[in-house]
Amino acid sequence: MRAMFLVFVSFAFVLSGCGNQPNPPVPAAPVKPVVALVVKTLTNPFFVDMEKGARRAEKELGFTLKVKSAAQETSIDQQIAIIDALISDAVTALVVAPGSSTELIPVLKKAQDKGIILVNIDNQLDAKASAAAGLKPVPFISVDNVKGGYLSAKALTAGVKAPAEAAILEGIREAANANQRKQGAEKAFAENTAVRLVDSRSAYWKIDEAYDVTKAIFMDHPNVKLLFAANDMMALGAIQYLSDSHRSGVKVAGFDNLDDARKAILAGHLVATVDQQADEQGYAGCVTAIKLLHGETVPALVEAPVRLVTKDHMDQ
Repeated sequence: MRAMFLVFVSFAFVLSGCGNQPNPPVPAAPVKPVVALVVKTLTNPFFVDMEKGARRAEKELGFTLKVKSAAQETSIDQQIAIIDALISDAVTALVVAPGSSTELIPVLKKAQDKGIILVNIDNQLDAKASAAAGLKPVPFISVDNVKGGYLSAKALTAGVKAPAEAAILEGIREAANANQRKQGAEKAFAENTAVRLVDSRSAYWKIDEAYDVTKAIFMDHPNVKLLFAANDMMALGAIQYLSDSHRSGVKVAGFDNLDDARKAILAGHLVATVDQQADEQGYAGCVTAIKLLHGETVPALVEAPVRLVTKDHMDQ
């Protein structure tokens, strides 16, 4: 009995000693914030450049980046579904280039209600629709699209003194940036009294659609000599139609500064494009998201400068 008691006391002493000298807790690894960049499509090189900028921010700031895109720039329902899935994944922040200025607002309101940080880039969400839905103000990063459209179309009208008909290839009409670029082009055409705008149609940002729409425009207005496209993909589609139909003497200008557009400028097929710094928009969008996560104050609007790109600029 005494031996059993001594064994018990010894065991208790060991336990007591362990209690007085606990093992230090292993610190948990810090959880990286997850930022999702949601773009319209990655079939357009513009958004590929936007992802490159976001990747640069990821490397510098140490967050985890997810990049998601719809199949096409017109795939609005798919973009909404992508955001809905990211909400379920509990991402920290959403940096969104919306295909529509209005249709994504309800799902973004849902994300905001879940505490997810929102940053809007490229195409601005509609202010009235946002307010009506109860969406709190979301910082916006883009360019002055009116100015960009104006500069591009102004390059078309430079030196035009004889009467000339003009036409516009618009982007998606539900997108604010498409309407802003159209407004800028209309202003440039109106400033030259020799120029008459005879048609304006949407080609939905697409190269193939632009080919068909350009064909339709020339069927109705065979004397068009100036054609402004609200993005380079549409400009390239128009150029392809003009080449296939052996139409000469038509000046085309675009918007986005894609590599193929720059090649078309050097080849003499395109008069101008506009650099809106897609990579900087992607970079700034992610940086803004991390700043908001850290409780910093950020500007409501950040506009990257637009730059006209012509052969003269490329030769400098």
